[in-house]
Amino acid sequence: MKVLIIEDQQELSDSILAYLARENFTCEVAYDFETAREKATNEDYSCIILDISLPLGNGLNILQELKARNKAEGVLIISARNSLDDKILGLNLGADDYLTKPFHLPELAARVSAIIRRMSLDDKHRIVLNTLSLDLRDRIVRGAKGIIDLTRKEYDLLVYFMGNINKVVTKEAIVEHLWGEQIDMADNYDFIYAHIKNLRKKLMQAGCPDHIKAVYGMGYKFTAKEEKRK
Repeated sequence: MKVLIIEDQQELSDSILAYLARENFTCEVAYDFETAREKATNEDYSCIILDISLPLGNGLNILQELKARNKAEGVLIISARNSLDDKILGLNLGADDYLTKPFHLPELAARVSAIIRRMSLDDKHRIVLNTLSLDLRDRIVRGAKGIIDLTRKEYDLLVYFMGNINKVVTKEAIVEHLWGEQIDMADNYDFIYAHIKNLRKKLMQAGCPDHIKAVYGMGYKFTAKEEKRK
């Protein structure tokens, strides 16, 4: 999986490159607008990590050109701008996700992996995991006992988990992915526990294994195989 890192801060760019390389990604970098535009439009990548503020240009212009050319790369925007308008604009232009600086490199890697996995799932329209079946086109979830009735947030949470199978996702990442800027309105994460509890209950009632595991002090992991309890 080849990733293009478009980031003008060389120290940050090099740190991202080194971390993703350890996660078995093949990476290329671009530190300025023209180099980034040339690489993004002329080569193919599994995902592009795109900074908005670049020397001599705006990263959103690159995003617009990618979409105009029907390029298939997933795009993760990273920016120091903590503005709802910037986030909405980037997502409306076709970005797949948005991460505000500063961020932890494991979270960045998890988001890149999730984008790549979601794109793969979108191509197949359907994913089957043990007794769990997810139809992305019709948004229908089935278990061994039939269709599972999920709320919109429960469905979005399930898709996010399945895009990060066997990877630990933090509570913060879940909140920002599902609620965006509304994360600032939450004094605690009780509402996450409630959504996860309800999702787990519905999946198990439908005959699915207990895929969702709490990872103490970190977050949650959606496992591909049912783990035997001792």
